[in-house]
Amino acid sequence: MNNIVKASLAALSIGQAVSLNAQKPNFVIMMTDQQRADLTEREGYPLDLTPFADRMGQEGAWFSHAYTSCPASAPARISMLTGRFPRYTRADSNHNIDDAFFGKDLFTVAKEAGYQTILVGKNHTYMTKESADWWIPFNHLGEEGPKDGASDEDRGFDEFLGKTSFYASMKPSPYGVEHQIPYRMVTKALEWIKEHGEEKPFVMILSFPEPHNPYQVCEPYFSMFDGKIPPARTDSTALDIKGEKFRQLYTMMGKGHKGFSENIDRLRANYMGMIRLLDDQMERFVDGVKALGEYDSTTFVITSDHGDYAGEYGLMKKGAGVVDAITRIPMVWFGNGVAKSGERADHISIVDIMPTACEKMGMEIPQGVQGRSLTEMLAGRNYPAEEFSSIISEAGFGGQYITKEDRTDYIKEGSMRKNGLFFDELNTWSQSGTISMVRKGDWKLVMDMHGKGELYNMKKDPSEMNNLFGSKKYLEKKAEMMQELLKWEIGLNDPIPVPRHRYHFKRYDHNYLFAE
Repeated sequence: MNNIVKASLAALSIGQAVSLNAQKPNFVIMMTDQQRADLTEREGYPLDLTPFADRMGQEGAWFSHAYTSCPASAPARISMLTGRFPRYTRADSNHNIDDAFFGKDLFTVAKEAGYQTILVGKNHTYMTKESADWWIPFNHLGEEGPKDGASDEDRGFDEFLGKTSFYASMKPSPYGVEHQIPYRMVTKALEWIKEHGEEKPFVMILSFPEPHNPYQVCEPYFSMFDGKIPPARTDSTALDIKGEKFRQLYTMMGKGHKGFSENIDRLRANYMGMIRLLDDQMERFVDGVKALGEYDSTTFVITSDHGDYAGEYGLMKKGAGVVDAITRIPMVWFGNGVAKSGERADHISIVDIMPTACEKMGMEIPQGVQGRSLTEMLAGRNYPAEEFSSIISEAGFGGQYITKEDRTDYIKEGSMRKNGLFFDELNTWSQSGTISMVRKGDWKLVMDMHGKGELYNMKKDPSEMNNLFGSKKYLEKKAEMMQELLKWEIGLNDPIPVPRHRYHFKRYDHNYLFAE
């Protein structure tokens, strides 16, 4: 009888384990590259660029104060994977990827939790194809690798991308929507879910290389917003106010992209058309997940690694400073475990995605993670609002500022080519030095390594043109914001390695930094 009871209990235990495993939610990150946060109707923009994301934001949650850890691709993406800020991953530029320092990353934790891991799209981190169970890579110039199953049109489109010099196309892109990278990525992602989705839960990063340059898009998106795009809040006359890095970036961009200033309206139209194409493809992906019966068991987040000037200050792309145009990012959560709340004013970061995923998978947040889990907030449960009353971001690879007085050999440095058709905005001049910023409510403080400060009321001055740092009227606000930045700088002191003997290392629940 005892053996029968033991066998029954064992069977029940196995059944419960299978049931619990079945309840573990899938986790999908839909990440774009270089998408500015405020170009959306939910934030009052007059063009309907993101109807799907707007709708999901109302059905779930969207954050109007979400920030990247750094407005550069590799540092931000490594932050998302590790839950750590670039200063502590040591990957603080696109050329420090191999220096990434962390304990466990998102895919490592997922595998330990019994999840399948898959990357579809752009990587641009320390990861390799061995880092994931499934690896389907694309980049800005098309599908990587042997392109198995790619049609002649797909190959032709990738060849077209390779001829853009990472800049733009002033005409509609050839071959149509079905051959654009986002469409092909969604097709492959859905094929994978259909074939493997029921085997066990999965973590998928669906990482679109767009709307990053080359600024290109096919019809009907190429013409969709022609003549309808409102002017940017500022233009190149603002450069003298923004300072040396912005002025030099504008000069270099004009040299590296012939006809840049004359073509900026076309570039903006391409950029916004691609945002709409991306939004349509995200909707196609989620509809496909629903058709495959996986929607109710999947948590989704839509985000981007950083923003784009998109015409602000007469610039495109990114490169100088930590202005909101390039540091504030889209952040929409919906699906499993996300209560309907609509807009949220909580200040969150791209580093918060990884610890949130850990708790969604039922796993402990690894040592070294600096992000905070959003699970309680997203589920509509009690959470300490003060914990999310501010957030920081940073930029620069350190050292002293390098200016045009130091050197101007842009071609030798690699940021420009002789043909005048290529320009890398993340270069020695734009990235030298160190800048930190903190955002709290309507206010933003920026400090550099020399103690130079900027203070802005973002509600009244969203383009950060009126620096109030030296105003006696705002001494109290400046002191408050400097204290907030200092709190973050000290509170983020790298938690790894923890003491090896005797000492107990305490962490708050959900990895909160400031609230128990």
